[in-house]
Amino acid sequence: MTYTSTMSPPVLFSEQPTLRGTLCTLRPFTSRDIEAMGPILADPEVLRLTGSVHSTAEAEAGTQELDERTRTWYQTRVHQRDRLDLAVLDSRTGGCVGEAVLNEWQPDDDACNFRILLGPAGRDRGIGSEATRLLIGHAFAATGLHRISLEVFAFNPRARRAYEKAGFVVEGTLREAFKFDGEYIDAVLMSVLRPDWERLGG
Repeated sequence: MTYTSTMSPPVLFSEQPTLRGTLCTLRPFTSRDIEAMGPILADPEVLRLTGSVHSTAEAEAGTQELDERTRTWYQTRVHQRDRLDLAVLDSRTGGCVGEAVLNEWQPDDDACNFRILLGPAGRDRGIGSEATRLLIGHAFAATGLHRISLEVFAFNPRARRAYEKAGFVVEGTLREAFKFDGEYIDAVLMSVLRPDWERLGG
């Protein structure tokens, strides 16, 4: 099926959905969700896997308190129309365990980037896989996007498996693109196209 995009900047992500799965729910950030992001963003594993720091020492030195700039940034996400930032809630506890994002929109190419991060409470339970499928499914169902891409470091096989379950395929490798604790790490480029998603029954 050919999908012709008619989306313009003001409306691409004008809908701020609540997406419900079995393990998790994705929704626009509330004030409670924003405050929960403090410890998540300071988690050493999050800092390492997102490439936010370059050493274990830096990763372990993060502060769990949100600064006002970061708090304001999250508060303004709901007003953005060229990206979609959603809190990931654990269906079991109702607590925010991370975020899932569509950003870096390329309007001339009907393409954007996807990223997700989860704190300790959201890992190793299938939440990442389900959250990825929920947001990718929404993107292809509600917008004219044709391509969604991402970059994942080679030392994060858990995330790569979650992306593959959602239809992402490897396109290439940025060799030794990131340095952590003195070691060079490859970055793997992946994408999912609308036809890929449709073949999966999305």
